[in-house]
Amino acid sequence: MKLIRWIPLFFFLLTGLVTLNAQESKKQQKTKKTEEVTFAVNMNCHNCQAKIEKNLPWEKGVKDIKVDLKKKTVKVDYDPSKTTEDKLKESIEKLSFTVEKIDTKEEKK
Repeated sequence: MKLIRWIPLFFFLLTGLVTLNAQESKKQQKTKKTEEVTFAVNMNCHNCQAKIEKNLPWEKGVKDIKVDLKKKTVKVDYDPSKTTEDKLKESIEKLSFTVEKIDTKEEKK
């Protein structure tokens, strides 16, 4: 009979621990590091821009892209544990574009 009294308390504590663990896991996912790289790409028209915007997000590790047709640049936020700058460059080159990495430190000066 005494054991029956402890069962609800046990389940209450277990549920609390599972909830705390899930919240901590979500925090860790949000704080994953991403890196940013900018490429100069020989885009000429909106179709070129659309081609990059359609295909590049499917590359592994890509989190966000910004394509600027006027400046002819593609800025990519990516997870460095899943891809590299070289792989991203190759994936744009596979779309028949000439690609060159831009050093953003020099760009800001």
